[in-house]
Amino acid sequence: MTPLAPPGAPTMTGVPTTTGVPTTTASRRVSLQAAVTLAMVVCAVYIARRHWPVIVTGARRLAVADRGWLLVAAAATVATWGCSALAQQGAVTRPLPAGRLVAVQFAASAANHVLPAGLGAGAVNLRFLTRCGLSVVRSATALGVKATAGAVSRGCLIAVLALVCPGLLRLPHISATVVAIAVAVVGTAVVLLRGPLRRALRAVLADVRAVHEVPARAAALWGGSLAFASLHASVVVAVAQALDLPLPPAQVALAYLAASSAAVLLPTPGGIGSLDAALVLALTMAGAPGSAAASVVLGYRLLTVWLPLVPGLAALAVLARRQVL
Repeated sequence: MTPLAPPGAPTMTGVPTTTGVPTTTASRRVSLQAAVTLAMVVCAVYIARRHWPVIVTGARRLAVADRGWLLVAAAATVATWGCSALAQQGAVTRPLPAGRLVAVQFAASAANHVLPAGLGAGAVNLRFLTRCGLSVVRSATALGVKATAGAVSRGCLIAVLALVCPGLLRLPHISATVVAIAVAVVGTAVVLLRGPLRRALRAVLADVRAVHEVPARAAALWGGSLAFASLHASVVVAVAQALDLPLPPAQVALAYLAASSAAVLLPTPGGIGSLDAALVLALTMAGAPGSAAASVVLGYRLLTVWLPLVPGLAALAVLARRQVL
């Protein structure tokens, strides 16, 4: 017979049990990780199947190319992930785990071929930085600082190569009406968003100053950004040399940098389609035969997109499963 509790003593009735909460949370986490893994596999299969003729054509043309130059191009491709990690480390004030940072850049490059306009890489890096303890605002600012450094570095390379190859880069004619409309739109946006823009700009400038107060961080940011753009141009140059493209390396590099900058205006996943067309056009305008220019673009895409795509998406799934992302 159960004894009665004395008057005023606390009873155990109505106390919620939490026995199943950890199990439920763990089950949901496992289900989410499995869904992310499955999504990455499906994306890899879909993209590879959709562009399979391009992959086969590029592989056949590279099979008869110079192996030494192809090895140089492959080494430059691998080095781009390390340079991206270096630039990302330079954009934040706290140290990041080096091994995971490089792995995240490799996975982010694959995610960038699934979503347009750099959204894939941005989302992966944003998640990684927040998992490393940075706030969402600080993480977004770090990505903005890195993107700005990359754009400035690319512009500097274009300016230097344009001086080396005079007459190759022709600026498009922009009418005064278009310039006036653009100035009016920007001015109106600045007036309407003056308060929020001022606060955001103040926060960004504070982070930029904090990064540049440490010379090693500033060197990592700018050196990594400059090396990243240079190495991508080097991949195209090496593939062009492997296929005996009748253009000097400086002209090939300038054509790539100009085409990749113009392709940003038409955002597609990884620049697939927009960068291809712009680069073929730039190479042919520089004097290369159309078929040879297309072969160079196919080789560049095979080394930088199709070969690393499945391993990159697999790395993304593993990082998500291990809660790095």
